Amino acid sequence: MTAVAGDPLASIAPRVGEHLNRALHRLFTREEQLFLLGEDLVDPYGGAFKITKGLSTGFPGRVLSTPLSEGGIVGAGGGLALCGNKVIVEIMFGDFIALAFDQLLNFASKSVSMYGREVGVPLVVRCPVGGNRGYGPTHSQSPQKHFIGIPNLALYELSPFHDVEAVLGAALNRGAPGIFFEDKVLYTRRMYRDGRVDDLFRFELLGSAAGWAHTFPQAEGGTSPAVVVLAPGGMTHRALEAARRLRTEHGCSVHLLTPAQLYPLDLDPVLPLLASADRVVVVEESTAGGTWGAEVARVVHERIWSSLRGPVVLLNSADSIIPTAGHLESRVLLGADRIAAGIVAAAGLGGSRAAGAPFEELPAEVSGAAGVPLVVPKLNNNDTTYLLTDWLVDEGEWVEPGTEVVSLETSKAVQDIEVTEAGYVHRVAAVGDEPEVGDVLAFLLPQPPAPGARASAPVPVTRTERPAPTAAGPVPGEDRPGRVHTLDRIQQGTAAVVTRSHREVPAGFTVVRAEVGPILDALAELGEETGTTFGLAEALVKAVAAQHAEFPHFFGSLLDDRTVALADAPHVGVTVDTDGSLYVPVVRQAHKRSLEDVADTLMEFRMKALTKDFLAQELDGGNIAVSLNPDPGVVLVHPIVLWPQLCMVSVGAVDEEYRPGADGTPRAVRYVHLGLAYDHRVVNGRDAVRFLTGVRSVLERRDEPRKWLGNAAITAEEPA
Repeated sequence: MTAVAGDPLASIAPRVGEHLNRALHRLFTREEQLFLLGEDLVDPYGGAFKITKGLSTGFPGRVLSTPLSEGGIVGAGGGLALCGNKVIVEIMFGDFIALAFDQLLNFASKSVSMYGREVGVPLVVRCPVGGNRGYGPTHSQSPQKHFIGIPNLALYELSPFHDVEAVLGAALNRGAPGIFFEDKVLYTRRMYRDGRVDDLFRFELLGSAAGWAHTFPQAEGGTSPAVVVLAPGGMTHRALEAARRLRTEHGCSVHLLTPAQLYPLDLDPVLPLLASADRVVVVEESTAGGTWGAEVARVVHERIWSSLRGPVVLLNSADSIIPTAGHLESRVLLGADRIAAGIVAAAGLGGSRAAGAPFEELPAEVSGAAGVPLVVPKLNNNDTTYLLTDWLVDEGEWVEPGTEVVSLETSKAVQDIEVTEAGYVHRVAAVGDEPEVGDVLAFLLPQPPAPGARASAPVPVTRTERPAPTAAGPVPGEDRPGRVHTLDRIQQGTAAVVTRSHREVPAGFTVVRAEVGPILDALAELGEETGTTFGLAEALVKAVAAQHAEFPHFFGSLLDDRTVALADAPHVGVTVDTDGSLYVPVVRQAHKRSLEDVADTLMEFRMKALTKDFLAQELDGGNIAVSLNPDPGVVLVHPIVLWPQLCMVSVGAVDEEYRPGADGTPRAVRYVHLGLAYDHRVVNGRDAVRFLTGVRSVLERRDEPRKWLGNAAITAEEPA
């Protein structure tokens, strides 16, 4: 099997959705009797997530858009397969596969063997599943568990490690029906390749084409893992984030196993790894009960019970419908925070732990003699301490798993922390404390705590001290006026950035006006053709990146008073402001990105801003920034320069005025104000004007967006 994957930070790596689209193209080229059925598949729409884009044009008559009837689509697909064809059916949203359950349970899966002989039914049903996209209760579910155990029906899942062409090819060649689940959050993420995930983790492929991806810390050598986490494709990035935290904060060695085939379950290639681990954990986005994880636990307990240090731990989303609002959706769906907390609770990681050290060697008060510790999880990439603002349950109160017990305030928001185990709450920290990540907040005890008892934390908890009076002013809270406004931690974080910028960067500021009506019209036309929404933000990222060749020092950083380190490529940060939080994630190598790729990246950033789910590397490494201010009536914005960068571009809202045309008739003209804040030690006013003029000239060329649609460095075909 060829591993088609890529470094998530490398621009040449295809997105998972692009890789899936290419795999379908190659399958259709190879299989002359392959058909694809589904809703709105035909170009120019190409399906709800553009996965089938170009297929109907390249293979007319074999890619068919159908009426809105999932039962009818799967029934027709099963009939075609029974007649000797190979068939792929796309369900627009996996939630709707429930409408085709009868066709899968009572027709397709049984037709393989109910006629007295083996009959081929090469049918694969593709299902986009999962949440974290704000699609709400009926478009965000993970229904995989409902299909486990049906005879002849195989289950597969998309992953960023596995070659989709090989997986789908194997599924079609089984001669029996299968379902291929595709977590929607993966479509815009990048494939992994060459055995590398990032600077910390590497991976290897085990077993068949539909086997396992084993991800492990590259510096670990032959050390047995403390924890092995089994995570289907859509959970990969959340499990990896939890693994990074546990390694950094607890010295805990975590390995990850990601299957391409969920069922029938083949654990043979990974049983030795599972047997060597201190703990085995399964994470799924589905609700608990009758899950794939339960099937894993059953087989693991049967096969290697004598090697296990404890029962398999199952972590699932809350038993709830999935809300549309991002802040509520994140509470329901299993994320990195709860994965890390669940592992900490199961493994007793209240304090630091050396990599590879057995759990039995931990101090007794941490490992469980004093109860299960509730520790401070890592809530974002900016803070190492949080403010404990409120206890949501009383001392000694009994709580069930999933109960929110304490509120912590970060520099971005207030977040309620829930427990993963049941027990009586015995507090360690108090309101007003500022515990660090990994500190113990409370213990969950099997018996009520003694009245007046106070548990001792194995890790010191930092207390908030009241400052002594000084000549600079009174003690906070004393002799204040009747009404005051206290800055929250979010604004305090913003204040720190602004203060540093004003203290260290002697900034200049220049503004020009750009006419954008023609390019906005062109972007709208391309959106109709491709099915992707394009706006001024995507065009501005491309226009700024295009200036790198002529103005490399605008993208540099100061080494000393006379030396500027020049960047090899433009990495453009873009402001994303939502729910009171401001982020500046980075579009890397923006000059090489296709317009669609930039649009996908910005949409991914907006979704992550809603869920506050950014990785540190997505927010680092920018060498210029763009401040987007599209609200109506915004005329001009003077941005700051984000040290150590040298420049930040701003754009106001699109405005309109009327000017006389060539024949004297008034015509509407749409325009924006483009601003540039710049470090005057490096950039002079004349060069700032030239830079902005270059950006403006790109934005005023109507034909420019069409040139950005394709890019060989991004969309070049991978080797099969």
